[in-house]
Amino acid sequence: MPYYLYPVVVLGALILIFGIFAFLARFRGGRLLRPVVTFLAKVPLFRKLMTKASAAALERQNPDLASALKKLERAGAGRDPLQAQRALSRLTPDERQAYLEAIGEQGALPQATNRSERRRLERMQQPTRRRGGGGGKKRR
Repeated sequence: MPYYLYPVVVLGALILIFGIFAFLARFRGGRLLRPVVTFLAKVPLFRKLMTKASAAALERQNPDLASALKKLERAGAGRDPLQAQRALSRLTPDERQAYLEAIGEQGALPQATNRSERRRLERMQQPTRRRGGGGGKKRR
């Protein structure tokens, strides 16, 4: 086989693979593509690429949620519930609101183990109020 045909063969193979992915994504709502993607997610290179792509898409759609997820991931919130509570308290009000809305949509709010934690979670979910500082009488 002549050397000048190698790029044509490689390009043809890539186009064929891309076409198969496009077909599997369209056919039956992508049900046949899910196992392929989960298999590819186990390969470290593809997992890293998919994580970067989803983070970039989230950054475009909801920047507050993206920065909240980055902070929570850095703090190791997925492993320890106490760490998650500490990390949630470090978020800005906008980030906390975006995160709690996203979690609420998924129905996966963390369950508090006792009354004080439940009340703390309820306070975090309520919108923050600004405290006014100059409306009362002056002291002399």
